[in-house]
Amino acid sequence: MKRGARGFTLGDLVRESLEGVGSRPSRLFITLAGTVLGIASLIMTIGMAQTAAGQISSQFDAVAATRVTVEPGTSGDKGETEGKPKARVPWDAPERVAGLAGVADAALVGQLPEGVRVEAVRVHDPAEAPAAPPPVVAGSADLIDVVQGSIATGRWFDSGHEARADRVVVLGANAAEKLGINRVSSQPAIFIDDRAYTVLGILGDVGARKTLLDTVIMPVSTAREQLGLRAPSSLDIRIDVGAGSVVARQAPIAVDPNNPDGYKVSAPSSGGALREGIESDINVLFVVIGAVALLGGGIGIANVTLLSVSERRGEIGLRRALGARTREIARQFMLESVTTGLLGGLIGVAVGLFGLLAVCLVQQWTPVLAPWAAPAGVLLGAVVGWAAGTYPALKAARIEPVDALRDVG
Repeated sequence: MKRGARGFTLGDLVRESLEGVGSRPSRLFITLAGTVLGIASLIMTIGMAQTAAGQISSQFDAVAATRVTVEPGTSGDKGETEGKPKARVPWDAPERVAGLAGVADAALVGQLPEGVRVEAVRVHDPAEAPAAPPPVVAGSADLIDVVQGSIATGRWFDSGHEARADRVVVLGANAAEKLGINRVSSQPAIFIDDRAYTVLGILGDVGARKTLLDTVIMPVSTAREQLGLRAPSSLDIRIDVGAGSVVARQAPIAVDPNNPDGYKVSAPSSGGALREGIESDINVLFVVIGAVALLGGGIGIANVTLLSVSERRGEIGLRRALGARTREIARQFMLESVTTGLLGGLIGVAVGLFGLLAVCLVQQWTPVLAPWAAPAGVLLGAVVGWAAGTYPALKAARIEPVDALRDVG
């Protein structure tokens, strides 16, 4: 043991602490368990939260983040009648917003009254119970692109049908099943208010406006001329990702420069806000689990360090008799605890990273982890060791040489 004029050197303390930590490997393994589990759970929590947020955010960006809806506002604002529309969506609204930056497509949507009769056949069985007909909506030719829909069979109506106000419809998948139509090769027709409309296609799926799957969809011009549609109910806009705030601010002005406040605009929130919300929700649960595991690890380090102090009273007394000062004894046991916590942090970070990679490999996700997470995990392990070793180190420093040597004798 080397000792200078001022007591033990830093090298002496490091060697003595490493010998103390490694003298009982089995006890060290048990001591590290709590810290390793706590750090590993925290690393996996941060990684899983960020990874899950990235996965959900990418799906959010694919549909919801690319859609803005402009509707007439309704309220009892000053100067307005309660429930009365403050404005109307003009028929040429898609053309008015087409030039805005970030706008990819735009389409009108019109909701027809619930009293419209929709039937697949004209002759009815009197014994058959009447069923509620599917609702009828009107849409522009570009509506299928705006809602990112696909056709299961047949085709969507085009701008020619809309220009001529042809009596054609497209059925949502659920509406087609309800009407008993599963193919359009024979050009089936349905009857809307006793007028025949040719079924062009069946809508398979949509990314937005899932209610379209339950409806009968016809061109806006047809609904306007044949069924008396007075005004569109909304303007649906498909935008580029990230353009939501700009389009939401400019679309009402483009639709009606004289009354932009008369419209209600639904726009996507930022992807960053969504990601932060998801991370926060996941972290609340798993950080608590990690904190409990770390608490157990800290208690384990404190107990083992106290036991080590009791077992090494004779060694402590001998060192005090040879000139070691109280702060040097405290530093040695403090350094042993910090070393144990640091080792637990290193192993815990490794276990957490491997666990995160394993989950992402099984789920085929792209793992995401903040660069500060691993160093913070190692540092946290050292802090836990330091906090757990404070009391045992102070207790070891207060041992008097005479008492310690008497106990050994």
